[in-house]
Amino acid sequence: MKIAKLLLILLSISCLNFAKAQITNIIPEPYQITKGNGIYSLPTSIVINAPASAKALADDIASKISTTTGRVVNFSKSKPTIDLQIVNNTNLGAEGYTLAVNEKGIQIKANANVGLFYGWQSVLQLLPANIYASTLQSNINWTLPYVSIEDKPRFAWRGMMLDVSRHFFTKSEVKTYLDDMARYKLNRFHWHLTDDQGWRIEIKALPKLTSVGAWRPERKGKWANITTPAKDEPKTYGGFYTQEDIKEIVAYAKTKFIEVVPEIDVPGHSLAFNASYPNMSTTPNYPFQVNAGDEIMDWEGLNGHVTARIDNSLDPSNEEVYTNLDKIFTEVAALFPFEYIHTGGDENAKNNWEKSANVQALMKREGLKNQNEVQSYFVRRIQKIVNAKGKKLMGWDEILQGGLSGDAAVMSWQGIKGGIEAAKQGHKVVMSPNDYNYIDYYQGEATAEGKVYRGLRMKTTYGYEPIPEGIDPNLILGNQANLWSEQLLNFRSAQYMTWPRGMAVAETSWSPKEKKNWNEFSKKVEQQFEKLDAANVKYAKSIYDPIVTTKSNTKGELYATMEGEIDGLSFYYTIDEAMPDNYSDAYKAPFIVPEDVTILRVISYRDGKPIGKMLNIPIESLKKRAVKVL
Repeated sequence: MKIAKLLLILLSISCLNFAKAQITNIIPEPYQITKGNGIYSLPTSIVINAPASAKALADDIASKISTTTGRVVNFSKSKPTIDLQIVNNTNLGAEGYTLAVNEKGIQIKANANVGLFYGWQSVLQLLPANIYASTLQSNINWTLPYVSIEDKPRFAWRGMMLDVSRHFFTKSEVKTYLDDMARYKLNRFHWHLTDDQGWRIEIKALPKLTSVGAWRPERKGKWANITTPAKDEPKTYGGFYTQEDIKEIVAYAKTKFIEVVPEIDVPGHSLAFNASYPNMSTTPNYPFQVNAGDEIMDWEGLNGHVTARIDNSLDPSNEEVYTNLDKIFTEVAALFPFEYIHTGGDENAKNNWEKSANVQALMKREGLKNQNEVQSYFVRRIQKIVNAKGKKLMGWDEILQGGLSGDAAVMSWQGIKGGIEAAKQGHKVVMSPNDYNYIDYYQGEATAEGKVYRGLRMKTTYGYEPIPEGIDPNLILGNQANLWSEQLLNFRSAQYMTWPRGMAVAETSWSPKEKKNWNEFSKKVEQQFEKLDAANVKYAKSIYDPIVTTKSNTKGELYATMEGEIDGLSFYYTIDEAMPDNYSDAYKAPFIVPEDVTILRVISYRDGKPIGKMLNIPIESLKKRAVKVL
C-alpha cells in the first residue's frame, strides 16, 4: 500500500514537471500566463464547438487532430473538448485571445477569428512535438498542461521578407514558408518579387518582364564570384508566378491571417526590367541580360556613392517609364488586398543618371539640385501612381533622400537611423535594421557556415528593441526580418537561415518588452527543435557554436578566446590536427596559439555529451579576425 502511494506521488510530481516544461515552451512568450496544477489528456473522441465564422479554422483543427493523433472528431455545442468562442473583451484587441486548459478541456476565446487562430497555435506548442507531423503518430501520450493564458501582440506588424528574385522558390515552397511563419504568430509576408536577377510576377500588359526578365543562365558558384555569361548563353534558370499563382498564395496566406506585402523594387535593382525593355534605362543601346550573380555594382563607389558597372536603374526622365509602372501597379494592386505596396528605392546607383542629358534636362526643368532630389522626384511620381490605385507606398529608408511626402511609410534597413528620421518627419515605420534583423547573415562560426557579408548571432537579434528612444511608439508599425537569397540556392537553405532566428524576431514583435529574457528564450528554442524536426523544417543549431575571437600583441602572439552564446556549454579544442573530444584540452581562459599551428578544432559539450558541430577553423581565419592590442 505504501509503495502504491509512493508511486502515485512520484507520478503526480512527474506530471507536474512535464506540465511545467511544456508551459515554458510557447514562442512568442504570452502576455500573461498562469500555470495550473494538472494535465489534460486528449480523449479518444474529440468534440469541437466553433462559431460559424470560424468553420474553416475548426475544420483545420479537426483535420490536424484526426490525422496526427488518430482521435475521432465531431462537432457539437454540447460538452466540447475544444471550445472556440467569439467574445467582446476590450483587453484583447483585434488579435488577442484567452486560452484555458483544465479538466473540461481546451477553451479559446477571442474578439475575432484571428485571435482564435493564435490561441490554437499556442495549443499546438503545448502538445507533444509529434503534433506537427503530417502522418499518424503512434504511442504518443497526447497531453497538455493545465494553464490559463491571456495574450495579445505588442506590434501589429510582425514580418518576414523572402527574396525570390535572386533564387526562385516554388509556389509550394512559399506556402511552406507561410506555414512556418504562422507557427510563431508572424503576420506580414514581405514578398521581394523583382530585382536584377529576376522578375517573378506576371504582368499581362508587359509580357517580356517574365518571358525575358524571369530567366538567366544557371550558375552554382559563389555569388559575385562567378563568370559573366555570354549574351547568347541559354537562359534556363528562373521562373515566375502567374497571376493565378499569386491569387492562390494570397488566399492561402489569408487562412493563416498573414497579409502579403508585394515589393516591386524601383528605380534601382531594375536590371531584369531593363533586360526586358532596354528603352526604360538611360542606356537603351546596351546589350542587357538578367544578372546571373556576377558583380555588377561597385559598392565602394565614387565619392562615397554606390555606382553601377551595368545600368540597373530606370530612367526618371522618361515618361514611358511612368506609363509602364502605372500598368504594373494597376495589376499588382488588383492582386494584393493589403493596404501597402513596397516600391523598394534602395541602393540606387546614380552614375548613369549623372551622365544622361535627358536627366540633366529634367533637373533643370523641375528645379532639382542633385541626384537625391531626382530620386525624390521619382518616388513622388510613383507614390501618386500607387495612391491612385487605393494603396499606400512603402519603401526602404533611401526614399527619405531628397524629401518624402504624404502617407508613405519607411522600412528602416540601414540600422535604425532611417526609422528615426522617418518617424521624426511623421511617417509610419517598420524596423528591419540589418545589424539585428538580416537573417541572410551567417549565424555561427563563419568558417563552418560560409561567410556572407557579416555575421549575426540569434542573441543579438533577440536583444533588439524596435522603438527607438524618444520616438512616438504609435509611428512604429512593428518589426521585420529580411532574408535575401543571394547565397540560398534552395528552399531548405532558406529555412536553415530563418530558424531559429525567426523565433527571436517573433518574440520581439509579439511579447511585452519586460517579458523578454534571453536565458529563458534560448531554453524554449531548444525545446522547439524537436517540433521543427517533426514538421520537417530545416534549422540551424548555431547557438551551440562557441564565439571564437582572437587578439594579437606587439610580439605577434595570437590569443584565442571562446565564449558561449547560451549557458551550460563546455568547449574542448585541439591545435595539433587531432579530432577533439572531452578528453582534449578544455577551454578555461584565453590561450596562445603557437606560431606553427595550422588549424584550431573545437567541439561543444553539455552534460558530458557532444552537442552541435565540430568546428575546423584555419589559422589564417584566426589571424584575420584578430584585434591588435598593446
